Amino acid sequence: MLVSNSDRAARLHYMANGFRVLSPGDHVLCAVTGERIALDTLRYWSVARQEAYVDAASAMQAMVR
Repeated sequence: MLVSNSDRAARLHYMANGFRVLSPGDHVLCAVTGERIALDTLRYWSVARQEAYVDAASAMQAMVR
């Protein structure tokens, strides 16, 4: 039986210059807004917190909390 990765959240390990997929999926959730972020559009994350963010404003909001 084949398992599709669509509509399934991925687990990632965030690194300084990219990320490594730990569990396959097609998206991650923004740690601030809860919005879905497709892996091919993921641009903002925190290595220290191991969190993804939908945009720069969300990343900044996470930094000040």
